[in-house]
Amino acid sequence: MRRSIPVFVAAMIVAAPFTAVAQDIAPKFRAMCATCHGPTGKGDGPAAPGLRPKPADMSSAAWQASVTDDYLRDIIRRGGAAVGKSPMMAPWGHALNEQELDAMVAYIRAMKQ
Repeated sequence: MRRSIPVFVAAMIVAAPFTAVAQDIAPKFRAMCATCHGPTGKGDGPAAPGLRPKPADMSSAAWQASVTDDYLRDIIRRGGAAVGKSPMMAPWGHALNEQELDAMVAYIRAMKQ
């Protein structure tokens, strides 16, 4: 008789490498994004009061619904000016590989309240 791996176990095995990257992305979020977006993505970082427009509240369900994963990858990779947003948002494509970009998008998605 052939035994199969339960679906949840298989999913955990497949997700394990991504989980490690997602855990590793938190320090990069703090270093690259939290100064403006805040540590929990609410747009309340220490630099936020001096910025116009204000940084997005990435924890907002409405904001989350208004952006696609591809848009998030693009703005992270190319910066705000490249997508018609604030030129104050730096491009981070030089500092993140594709796997890290995906992890950053997942990290941002996990902020939804």
